[in-house]
Amino acid sequence: MPKARVAITGIGVVSPAALGAEDFWDAIATGKKCVRRITLFDACNFPSRIAGELPDFSARQFVPKTYRKSVKVMARDIEIAAAAAELGVRDAGLLTRSSQGETTTYDPKRLGCNIGAGLISTDLDELGSAVNTAVTDGKFDFKLWGESGMNNLTPLWLLKYLPNMLACHITIIHGAQGPSNTITCGSASGVLSVFEASRLVADGGADAVIAGGAESKLNPMGLIRQQLLGRLCTSRNDSPADAARPFDAEHDGTVVGEGGGILIIEDLEKAQSREARIYAELVGFGAACDPGGMDVTHPTAGSLDLAVERAVAEAGITPDQLGLIVAQGSGVAAEDLAEQAAWKSALGEAAATVPAVAITGAIGSIFAGAGGLALATAALALQNQTVPPTVNYARPDGEESLNLNAEARKHQIPYAVVGGFSIAGQSGACVLKRYEP
Repeated sequence: MPKARVAITGIGVVSPAALGAEDFWDAIATGKKCVRRITLFDACNFPSRIAGELPDFSARQFVPKTYRKSVKVMARDIEIAAAAAELGVRDAGLLTRSSQGETTTYDPKRLGCNIGAGLISTDLDELGSAVNTAVTDGKFDFKLWGESGMNNLTPLWLLKYLPNMLACHITIIHGAQGPSNTITCGSASGVLSVFEASRLVADGGADAVIAGGAESKLNPMGLIRQQLLGRLCTSRNDSPADAARPFDAEHDGTVVGEGGGILIIEDLEKAQSREARIYAELVGFGAACDPGGMDVTHPTAGSLDLAVERAVAEAGITPDQLGLIVAQGSGVAAEDLAEQAAWKSALGEAAATVPAVAITGAIGSIFAGAGGLALATAALALQNQTVPPTVNYARPDGEESLNLNAEARKHQIPYAVVGGFSIAGQSGACVLKRYEP
């Protein structure tokens, strides 16, 4: 049985740059700088006090009225995912349970959900209040905590912080009864989620899948973890807009961001039959890992080169046919160099000639949300035949530099490749093709 062709028909974006696909593209294409001082909590005593922060965000306006009480048990990561999924569904013109009508575009049993998620940090005020009830004589008492302390947490406390709750809330809101999955592979999560969603549609397991990723590390615990790993930029607290510098010679650390990108992945023929707008086709996929992983003193790109090679080969093209590379670009110098080397290993000379972009300079590193936003960028670039600028890129670092530019470029883009990797060693890549009716 031949595999179905797979299309992107909806793009839902929640990012520091903008909410929604159109506004996001306008911001990215014009090089809007979105990193600023942290306002969500008091970060004055942290070595890094800047981030790509969502302005005035709440998921309440993006969920049905009947579901708004549930926002109280959503961690920020979940709120971001729920909002991005709703924006993606609207953008695709799909009717789901969220539409609260009598009919849906697809049988709910044929609507799936694959979401990339990260390690969700608990609200310290909420946890701290309960912990304080188990402190005696200035010391934490485990017995007292077990007997009564933990009872001071809200009954549904744990459900706010499980990574699979992003997909859980999305499937409930939209009535998606098809296959559902959660992938927790750091910054590779979003790409890998779309990878699996596309396979599911191509193999006939679903008609459409809500797929992508979301995460917020914009909290004290998220910031502390990245600081302990030595990954954060701490030298530009007074000039936050210029701090995130992917692949630039002056890169000296990553900037934490928050957000998510959720795509609607659909059977191309079914999308055509309902006259849906089609952003791009998904035509090639690859995944790999570096078993060594998680050694920040000797960074790798999670065998990104193998993932990219496989994706390009499955697309049935050669590297010189690509018109765009969407790279990750954490801004951590050693990681950027490792990533550049991976692209060169996978694509050869094309890595230096095919136009490339990294959006982290504009919005920071979004971790599990990065892949969905990178794929959204690629799909919109294919539609607009434009390579967005890489914000804060001025001078390359190393001899294997990508073809980045601080200015937007009109360019013929028949195919685009998106790659993502985690410092724990996983990687994924997707090749998108410009849709031609």
